Amino acid sequence: MTVARNLLTLLAAILIGAATPGGEFYTVDTAASKLSAKVGFLGIGSKHAGFPSVSGTVRLDRARPQDIALDVSIDARALTAGDELTLKRLKGEKFFWVEKYPTVRFIGREMALDTPVSGKVTGDLTARGVTRQVTLAVSFDRPPGELKPGDPVTLTGETRINRYAFGMTSYRLIVGKWVNIQLRARMVPQPAA
Repeated sequence: MTVARNLLTLLAAILIGAATPGGEFYTVDTAASKLSAKVGFLGIGSKHAGFPSVSGTVRLDRARPQDIALDVSIDARALTAGDELTLKRLKGEKFFWVEKYPTVRFIGREMALDTPVSGKVTGDLTARGVTRQVTLAVSFDRPPGELKPGDPVTLTGETRINRYAFGMTSYRLIVGKWVNIQLRARMVPQPAA
């Protein structure tokens, strides 16, 4: 009986500890957030795509901002482009293949701040069913370490990826290999349960 009670107490402590990690939880404000991508085209210009449907959650501990937990999802089906042909190709099998892979996701696990408002978030980007580690250069509209409970915060980020690494290898002679990505995410605190 005592052994069973001790095991139950230990299990409860583990579950409570797992359910209450340090930090404040935020939700990405979809209406005030967006992602855009730019890739070289014909060696003289560029093509742009927009991803207006961004959602997700963030856990940010003011005392330990390096322990950020960023989980951002982008609805690839909602992507936009400058013309219908480009849009059709981007949504098709040779690029994002949105019918099979409707979501692009970034999971950020660690942040190194270079200044009180800027740094780098390292994590995994999944697109078209392929996951690769990427580093996102980020900046905040206010220092994460100085946020008060209930304060919203806006994060902007930039990274560059090799599209070939995500299985998007078509049109090599006319579309560049490197894609520049910019993210703007307004994060609002989740209400306490």
